[in-house]
Amino acid sequence: MKFTGPKVKKSRALGVALTPKAQKYMRTRPYPPGHHGQARRRRRSDYGTQLLEKQRLRFQYNVSERYLQRLVKTAAKMPGATGENIFALLETRLDALVLRAGLATSIYAARQFVNHGHIYVNGRKVDVSDYTTKVGDRIEVKDSERSRKEVKQQLESNPNFTTQTWLQLDREKPAATIVALPSREDVQIPVEEQLVVEICSR
Repeated sequence: MKFTGPKVKKSRALGVALTPKAQKYMRTRPYPPGHHGQARRRRRSDYGTQLLEKQRLRFQYNVSERYLQRLVKTAAKMPGATGENIFALLETRLDALVLRAGLATSIYAARQFVNHGHIYVNGRKVDVSDYTTKVGDRIEVKDSERSRKEVKQQLESNPNFTTQTWLQLDREKPAATIVALPSREDVQIPVEEQLVVEICSR
């Protein structure tokens, strides 16, 4: 999915910041967009709550409805809790990995970075954002002045950035290596995954 609409508006509608800019705006406008955004809202139905959680998950990872449905079916066939498996599959997508490694400011920027050929996996260029990585894979930035300049600016803007426990970050390259699969505790995404499983299983 390539969402090209207004990120701030979508963030306010979902109640989660999708970009740094949206995060800034939501501090002063922590309510839905529109003329009636601050009006008292009716209580959501169970289905409405499930739908909201699914949309939150989709847009935070920038994936399509069809992709998510397929991913949930795959997660259900894996050993362990389906909800945790969903996050493990989403977090090991190449674009999500670029974001978690601090090489991009948002999932949308990470996707663009991958699609434009700036990222290499195990020494080979990969320009497919939903490419699935695995433990032991190493991602690094293309050895070009433009690519390294963009990533260097991003890393310098986050001097206190600490990568996930399941990623080993090399700021000098820059590069990141997957040392383990992420657990649910490692994923700081405000989503009730069980509600997503329920609505996708209808």
